[in-house]
Amino acid sequence: MAKVEITPLRSWDDFFPGSERFAKPDFNDMVRWNNRVVSNLLYYQTNYLLLAVAVFLIVGFLNPLGMFTAMAVVTAVFLGSLWLGDNKAAINNFKRQNPTTFVIVVIVASYFVMSLLGSVTVFMTAITLPLILILIHSSFRLRNMKNKLENKMECAGLKKSPMGLLLEALGQQEENIYKIQNFLEAKLKE
Repeated sequence: MAKVEITPLRSWDDFFPGSERFAKPDFNDMVRWNNRVVSNLLYYQTNYLLLAVAVFLIVGFLNPLGMFTAMAVVTAVFLGSLWLGDNKAAINNFKRQNPTTFVIVVIVASYFVMSLLGSVTVFMTAITLPLILILIHSSFRLRNMKNKLENKMECAGLKKSPMGLLLEALGQQEENIYKIQNFLEAKLKE
């Protein structure tokens, strides 16, 4: 197994090159749209991390107590859901079969708990805004050949990154791994 390495920071020209490298995703073909998002999440993960940190810090400086409360609640709910997912077979099966729904449940639970603590505004801006910006960019940014190659290396296990591990934990890469495994097995049989 390859060791975990952080991907390099992509240049601004690569990350946000202009309108010719962006296109509306085909919302009718969910598999293709999901592949585009996963590929871009893997390829631009360091850029996305910096974007999230920048928004997080700006909101944190504007409301430090609300930010601390939001961080504590979201961390507790997320870790609690992971613990439940790993220790309860039914929840684990639900997480594998419905990864998007599982993430939405975690976000809704975080929102509910934080609304009780009065940090909804902080949560919405500091946590959700970077996620929305990342989802928009990864949905509209067209993949290039280098992006596709990096994604295939990650799926084949030749390379591991933090985003790859997160996507694997959410069950988003298992399908790709099985496709590559089936392809390699078919080639070995020939």
